Amino acid sequence: MGATKYTGTLIAVSDMEKSKQFYRDVLGMNVVADFGANITLDGGLVLQTLDTWMSFIRTDNVVLPNNAGELYFEEEDLDAFCEHLKRFDICYVHPLFEHRWGQRVVRFYDPDKHIIEVGEKLDAVILRFMKQGLSAEETAARMDIPLDFVTACLEKG
Repeated sequence: MGATKYTGTLIAVSDMEKSKQFYRDVLGMNVVADFGANITLDGGLVLQTLDTWMSFIRTDNVVLPNNAGELYFEEEDLDAFCEHLKRFDICYVHPLFEHRWGQRVVRFYDPDKHIIEVGEKLDAVILRFMKQGLSAEETAARMDIPLDFVTACLEKG
């Protein structure tokens, strides 16, 4: 038997139209398949209506909201994305901040209180540190990542 292929993540939503609008307007995602109670967005994210999800898993014990996981996205220009977020009524987990390794992230909730993280791409973090005058070796040490990863990112441009 070969490796099982991962194809996406499904989350239950209480209002499909509101969720579709959120993922389209806030995150710029497009619907690639729409089956009414189940839709697939770019990248393999699947939204399923809460009532059909409960019937599929044969329980009415589905807990929304919870904070046991998050959907992770990346942005080249995180500052522009945070400006974009100001156009919406966003409930934040926390505002933009920088992790100890230098990556900046913002976390907020979707309409059903699923956590969304939007982080700065690691390539962008590396370039930011290089523009600040750090060497490739200093950047690798600052970010606690292999020097080979830093040099590969720099070679990509």
